[in-house]
Amino acid sequence: MPYQRIVANISQLGWVDGLFFLTARTLSKLTGRRARIVRYHIMAQPVQCGAYPTRPSNKTTIGLIDHGDPFTEQFPRAPEVVAQRYRSGSRCLAAKSGDRFAGFIWLARGGYDEDMVRCRYEFAYPAESAWDFDVFVDPDFRVGRTFARLWDAANEQLRSEGVRWCFSRIESSNPGSLHAHRRLGIRKLLSVTFVCLGPVQLTFAGAAPYVHVSLSQRSRPTLRLSPPRQHGSA
Repeated sequence: MPYQRIVANISQLGWVDGLFFLTARTLSKLTGRRARIVRYHIMAQPVQCGAYPTRPSNKTTIGLIDHGDPFTEQFPRAPEVVAQRYRSGSRCLAAKSGDRFAGFIWLARGGYDEDMVRCRYEFAYPAESAWDFDVFVDPDFRVGRTFARLWDAANEQLRSEGVRWCFSRIESSNPGSLHAHRRLGIRKLLSVTFVCLGPVQLTFAGAAPYVHVSLSQRSRPTLRLSPPRQHGSA
C-alpha cells in the first residue's frame, strides 16, 4: 500500500483503528484471506421520539413487515438471510415509497448473535434494551428524509415497548458511520476485536470476558451490555 494511502487511512480513522485496519489488510493478503481481523465499536443510543424531526410524507410509509409478506421479496438481502432473521425473533421496520422498497432497519430484543464472527451480545437490563442492525436506505432515496423517518419510526416502536436504550455495532474501518453516530449523540461503550485464524477465533474486548478463545461454532463469547449510566467506560 503506498505511503500516501497509509497516512490517509490513519488520518481518517485515528492511530489505533488505522493500525488495526492496515494490519487486517496485510494479514488477509499474506494468508490468501484465510486469516482476518474484525474490529467493532459497540454503541448505545437513547430511545427518544422526535430526535429526527421530519415533515409528514404522502409518499413514504413505514411499518413492521411480517415474515412471509410478499414485500420482503424486494429486500436487498438473500431470502435465506431474511428468513433466518425472522426465525431468530428479529423484526423489520421497512419504508415504502408507493409500492417500492425504500429502506429498512432491523430490531432485536433479548440479545443478538453476530453473523460475521462468533459472538453474542446480551443486555444487563433486557426489559428496557434492544439491538438495531442492518440500517439500509436504497440509493435512490438517500437524498431525502427516509433515513430520519426510519429512525423516528424505530424510536416510536421501541418506546411503546418500554425500551430506553438501543445498542448497535459499527466497524472501526467505517469512519463515516462513526462520525454520523457521534453527531446524533450516540455514545461509544467499548471496542471488541476478533482475530480469526481458520477455525480459531481470538476475542479481545473492553468488557468481560475480556479475552476469549473459540475453537468451533459451539463456542462464542457473550458480552453483557449496560447503558452508559451504568457503564464505567462511558
